[in-house]
Amino acid sequence: MASSSSSCSTKHQVFLSFRGETRFNFTAHLLKALKDKALNVFFDEDTLEIGEQLLPALSQGIAASNLSIIVLSKDYASSKSCLAEVSDIMDRNRSEGHIVLPIFYHVDPSNVRNLGGSFKTSFEDHESKRPTDEVKRWTDAFAKVGKLKGIHIQDNKSETEYIQDIVDDVTRKLMKSAPRITSEKLVGIDDQKKMLLGLIEQADIRVIGFWGMGGIGKTTLANAVFEEVSPKFECRLFLKDVSEKIKKQGDESLRNELLSKLLDEKEICIDTPSISYPYQDRLNNIKVLLVLDDVSDPDQIDFMGVKYFGPGSKIIVTSRDRQVLGNGRANHIHEVKKLNKNDSLQLFSTFAFKLLNPVVDFQDLSCKFVEYAQGSPLALKVLGSNLYTKSKNEWESEVDKLKQYVEPKISQILKSSLDGLGELEKNIFLDVACFFKGEKWIL
Repeated sequence: MASSSSSCSTKHQVFLSFRGETRFNFTAHLLKALKDKALNVFFDEDTLEIGEQLLPALSQGIAASNLSIIVLSKDYASSKSCLAEVSDIMDRNRSEGHIVLPIFYHVDPSNVRNLGGSFKTSFEDHESKRPTDEVKRWTDAFAKVGKLKGIHIQDNKSETEYIQDIVDDVTRKLMKSAPRITSEKLVGIDDQKKMLLGLIEQADIRVIGFWGMGGIGKTTLANAVFEEVSPKFECRLFLKDVSEKIKKQGDESLRNELLSKLLDEKEICIDTPSISYPYQDRLNNIKVLLVLDDVSDPDQIDFMGVKYFGPGSKIIVTSRDRQVLGNGRANHIHEVKKLNKNDSLQLFSTFAFKLLNPVVDFQDLSCKFVEYAQGSPLALKVLGSNLYTKSKNEWESEVDKLKQYVEPKISQILKSSLDGLGELEKNIFLDVACFFKGEKWIL
């Protein structure tokens, strides 16, 4: 049986259900192997039979876990508490898709499916002592477990090898089931996205600006909004890294590429500052959704010909400079917000653990990295990705490094934000930075 003493306030990766006969050998070794993989396991520290009903803490433990391992040993079905756990686990498997991995520990899987062998004796004993409907619930759940694909432990190889197989299988299943970060479920942007979708519906708003520092999530938010509303437009295009592309290929080349895609024409070549007839008229006949990502000059917006787009067109422009958006005649400028602590921890955990919550043993360290990131999605992603699969000692080492050095990818984004400032703003920034030189920062 699983732990009635463990805390359910945090998300568990694994709920481990077993009978006492395997506690000090196979199950103990399996538990250690799972914990060595930095998996948080909900595990029983008691050996006492808890009676006919599943304790609330156990039910909560199952609900708070991503996956349940059921070690089906010869004497497993003799335990009323184990059968109550199985019943609850299989209810959640049916209703919520809870992942279940049965381990047939020196028992025939067919005996689990058909309630044969030692299990037949156990259930006959329960039938003589327990209410019929309760035993029926247990037998149905037990039989369903026997039909699931699991790992059959026999004497053909060592238990150490089997345990490694189990840990590998659990890791794969958890990775596969980890919540995907999609445009509909991006961490911390739901409220912003909802507000912006409302703005797009307003007829008098044509150009919307997303403003914020590098790495704050402007492109991510723009993409989420773009995917949500794009089916309503006959022509849609997400033009990423506008400033960088203009540097590499020139503004005329980029505009020709844009017009070719919008007008579905193989090659358009306009080498004049303005868009001439007949392209003006053709653009005026189509309803366009366009994202111009990372614009550094207001002229870049007008140069792309957005003023010629047809009625109902919407243009989303992202920039690190609010003035660019104002001078580019944005009807509304939205400052992209940094993530709060809860959303920051969730996003960090998504990359550091491939789960929505940190592993218990890594909670304090996770909070230190979250504090360091200061709500920046880019910093959270970079730091989390860099720490994935690393040991606790390596995490502690990374904390020490961050006290002296900025992570290169984060540094590059911050530098690009600095490079985008005017000379006066750069000088002000450097003056402020020098003011804090020698100050001690706590991480």
